[in-house]
Order: sequence, then structure tokens, then C-alpha cells
Amino acid sequence: MQYFLRIAAVLLASLLAAQDSTFTGLTTSLETIYRTAKAKTFSISPENFTGEKGKGAMAAQGSASEASSELGQGWKVNPFVVVKPGTTFTLADIQGQGAIQHIWMTPTGNWRFSILRMYWDDETTPSVEVPVGDFFAMGWGKYAPITSHAICVNPGSAFNSYWPMPFRKRAKLTLENIDDRPMTVYYQIDYTQAPVPADAAYFHAQFRRTNPLPYKQVYTIVDGIKGKGHYVGTYMAWGVHNNGWWGEGEIKFFMDGDKQFPTIAGTGTEDYFCGSYNFENKEKHQYETFTTPYTGLIQVIKPDGLYQSQQRFGLYRWHLTDPVRFESDLKVTIQALGWKGTTRKYLPLMDDIASVAVWYQMEPHGAFPKVPSRDDLAVN
Repeated sequence: MQYFLRIAAVLLASLLAAQDSTFTGLTTSLETIYRTAKAKTFSISPENFTGEKGKGAMAAQGSASEASSELGQGWKVNPFVVVKPGTTFTLADIQGQGAIQHIWMTPTGNWRFSILRMYWDDETTPSVEVPVGDFFAMGWGKYAPITSHAICVNPGSAFNSYWPMPFRKRAKLTLENIDDRPMTVYYQIDYTQAPVPADAAYFHAQFRRTNPLPYKQVYTIVDGIKGKGHYVGTYMAWGVHNNGWWGEGEIKFFMDGDKQFPTIAGTGTEDYFCGSYNFENKEKHQYETFTTPYTGLIQVIKPDGLYQSQQRFGLYRWHLTDPVRFESDLKVTIQALGWKGTTRKYLPLMDDIASVAVWYQMEPHGAFPKVPSRDDLAVN
């Protein structure tokens, strides 16, 4: 018995030593928050564009100079930037290895007309290319609260991302303003410098929109993913063009060589977003919004009896505890499917559908489709 106890003690010590050697502080959780690490914390904002140590709040002139004129340097002189129409602003350009841990921003203007891009390790094509509103699950340009692990949207329009974003050489984030009006952006990007494990994949996000969806065609959430990785999230801005229930469509994950039939097939749109039976409050006979750590129906934009004539929905599903892992390729589609009146016959729908697919993969990534034109991005 003593022999086995000694063996168990040795194994436990080895396990703890292995934990100590692998914990870098790149990411953390409630279970590891007490642990120290060989990591350094930095933060980029308009008050410290480079995030350098001891270089914050040094501006003597800036975006709020008039307000701080009597107080001077160190008193909120440059808390925001203005991105002019037709220009691209570099939010962050970080050298070295580490991970972005948190992004906060509150952009003004049209959230569909501000394109957020992220580049890892000197790549020439972005791994993230999404309108800023859709990236933070606000595709309809209207505020709604979100309380989830990955994305939080707080009053009055505070966008927060907690997706961990590792990089090995460089991280560059930009924001392009394709609107005719200037946009004001307050933002902060919190990151750590720490060793990146060899098996750490890179964060990716891709936007698509089809309006209207052609009759009897399925909507493609993402296609052309090549390499090894795992799918971790879907946001959808779904505008319904018909009366009646719209969410009978199945989501399908085609992976690792699947052709006609997928490996994963869902049973309905509201089922994939972890609801049931029309997202309906049976007592009120109304859609019921909800926001949870992993899933949510966060917007039900109702007709107003005049010019706002269609119902619009915002939904998210984060695969944080159930990532969809693939070895070589991935394609994700969803059907737009309703009912024909009160009959029990399916009706293929021609809806306005936009989406953001979120995944991690090893580089290089496949080509992204071109971002739609401003007219094709517009929410009308």
C-alpha cells in the first residue's frame, strides 16, 4: 500500500510540475486566476497608442484638449479618435508574441459601415474582416444588451470582446470608415506578452450577407476553411420577409471531405440557438428574448405599423464548451424555412440574412469573400 501511495504522490507532483511549466498566463479563468505567470500586461487606447510601459496619458494636445485646457496634461486630453470618411485607422500594431485578451469600444455612426480587420504575424490578408456592429452581435445597428462569455454589450453602446486572440510575431487591428460621415471611436485593447504554445491556433471571423436569399437556396455561413482548427461561434442578423414562423431550417456542418451530406445536421434554427418552439412565451404569445453565457436571442425588432414593416432578429451561439473540430476543411450552411400558412408544409424563404462565423485555425487561412459594397451592407 505504501508503494502505491508513493507512486501516486510522484504522479501528483509530476502533474503539478507539468501544470506549472505549461501555465503562461496567456489566458486565465476562475480556476487559474490565483496563479502567477511570466507574462506582462499592456493596454492600447488613444491615451497610449503603442501600449508602451509608462507612456500612458502623456498627450498635451488631443481630441479633448478644449475640455482639459484648464487641467492640462494627464487630465483626459486624448480619450478618443475620429476616423474620417474613406480612411482606415490603425487601432493597434503590436510586436512580439502574446494574446489580445479584451477589446472595448464604443463607435458612433453606422456600425455596418465600419469594417474591423485583424492581421496576425505579418499576414497580408486579414483573419478577421467584419463590420464592427456584426462583430459585436449588433448587426441591425440598434443597441441590445448581451451578457455572454465571449461578447458583452453594455449600456449605452459599449462593445466588449473576450475572445482570446494569440499571435506569435505581430498583431495589427484596423478600422475602416466607408461612410460619408466621420466616426468617433473610444477604444481600449488589453493584451499580454507571454509565450504562445505550439498548438495555439489563430482567431478568425468572417462576415456574409445575402438579401434576398434566392428561392430554395441554402444560406452559407462560411465556406472555404482549409486547415486544422475548430469552429466556435455564430452570430446571425435575420430579417424575415414572410408572415409566419421562419425558423424550421437546419444548420449543417460539412467537414473533412463531406460532400452531399454533412457530418452534423441540426433539427431547426431555434434548436441550434438552444431555444425551442418558436422562442415563444406561451402565456404572452410573443417572442421572448434572452441572453446567456453561450446562446441568445437578443433582438426581436418588431414592425411599427408604418415604415418598419418586417420583423428582424439577432441571435448568437458560442461553441465554448462544444467546439466543432475539423482536420482539413469546413463549410457551414443553414436553411431558411418556414410554413405555408397554417398547413404542415414547408415554405422555402427568401429572407435577408447576415452572419458572422468565428473559428480558430492554424495559418494560412483560405481566401475570404470580398466584403459587400456599402449598398449591399446597408440596413434599410
